Amino acid sequence: FFRLLLPKMGIIEKIKEIEEEIGRTQKNKATEFHLGNLKAKLARYRSQLLTEADKVAGGGKGTGFEAAKSGDARVSMVGFPSAGKSTLLNKVTNTKSETAAYEFTTLTCIPGTISYRGTEIQLLDLPGIIEGACEGKGRGRQVIATARTSDLILLVMDACKAEVQRPLLEYELETMGIRLNKPKPNLYLKKKPSQSMNVISYTSTCKTTHLSEKLCREILHGYKIHNAEILVREDSTVDDFIDVVEGNRQYLPALYVYNKVDTVTIEEILVREDSTVDDFIDVVEGNRQYLPALYVYNKVDTVTIEEI
Repeated sequence: FFRLLLPKMGIIEKIKEIEEEIGRTQKNKATEFHLGNLKAKLARYRSQLLTEADKVAGGGKGTGFEAAKSGDARVSMVGFPSAGKSTLLNKVTNTKSETAAYEFTTLTCIPGTISYRGTEIQLLDLPGIIEGACEGKGRGRQVIATARTSDLILLVMDACKAEVQRPLLEYELETMGIRLNKPKPNLYLKKKPSQSMNVISYTSTCKTTHLSEKLCREILHGYKIHNAEILVREDSTVDDFIDVVEGNRQYLPALYVYNKVDTVTIEEILVREDSTVDDFIDVVEGNRQYLPALYVYNKVDTVTIEEI
């Protein structure tokens, strides 16, 4: 018998193959277990990319990614080439970062410092990334791995190209384990050493529409976890549960910065951000207070619970 020898499929190819299969699969009750397993497998491959990125975040060919943390907070600027990151750094700090009319002017990590009301904020001008950065193109993994160490991320975009650049940037960061403007899932998972009597206990304190005990067991078995405790405190998604299992996600606040706004109208920006004119006026005024509120209903004995 002759065996056909095929080239070994790399991690990037496997990721793309799974993403395509997820895109082709209809989302319904009959496919939720299949999709859950696919997403877990996808997360495991992406974690391998993340591990490789962590190893080269401060090394590899070239220099400039070894900037030590300083000040009270670190902010990283992430964007495509020629988005205006260096210009912004030069405007708000005393650091001089080279600017030019051509792409890839910044080839290293340039740190600057913003002094504001007694605090020192470190601002990093990172090299521009390109599509496929999470795959290692253009030293993209090193750039994003450095961004993972930040307290805040500035997504700097060309206002004319924001509709294309924003989803691409979000995808590259999402693939590398960064969750933007998203709280940590209110899930508890305790992994235990395997024993002769392995048990996965599942408890939910609320109604769940995405997760189930069987689905969680399937996902954990894919990670070779057979002894664990699961406590679900909110209506979390399959992706949330996988993030908790992986345990290496970074939940970071992000601001979207539109540069070169003189090339577009304010109406175009508002439409892209799904904002209203009132939102824009509030930002211009700069004196609005955004406070949480609780509504207290008194004299509830005069109405039914359905009316409330």
